[in-house]
Amino acid sequence: MADLSITAANVVATAGEATTRSVTAGATITAGQVVYLDSSNEAQLAHCETSATTADVEGIALNGAAKDQPLQIATAGQLDIGGTLTVGTIYVLSAAGAICPAADLATDDYVTIIGVADAADNLVLAIKASGVQVP
Repeated sequence: MADLSITAANVVATAGEATTRSVTAGATITAGQVVYLDSSNEAQLAHCETSATTADVEGIALNGAAKDQPLQIATAGQLDIGGTLTVGTIYVLSAAGAICPAADLATDDYVTIIGVADAADNLVLAIKASGVQVP
C-alpha cells in the first residue's frame, strides 16, 4: 500500500469545520495517525489487516500522546492532513494507523473509509467502518 506521508506538525483540524473529542491514548500515537477505541475505551492504532474491530476507526489524532495521556481526535468535518492528497480521491484506513487511497487496499483488508480529498491538503472526514473485507 502507498500510505500518505504525513507531517505530524502540519495536522490541523479546520476551525469551525471539524468535530473533535478527547480520548485517552492506549499506546504512543502521533498526530495524523488513525485510531480506534479498544475494550478499555483507550485509543489504539487502527489497522485494516487484523480484524473488523481494529478497523472500526474512531478518528484521526490531532496531537501526539504517550500511553495514558490525553489525545484530541478529529471525528468529522475538515482536516488539513499534513500531507499531499489527490482531489476527488477516496482515502481509507491502511496498516498501523496509516491512510491510503482506496485503490491500494489488498485482498482480505477491512474497508474503512476515512474521507475524500477536496484540496491537495484537505480531507473531508466521512469515517465509515464497513466491516467488509476485500475479496
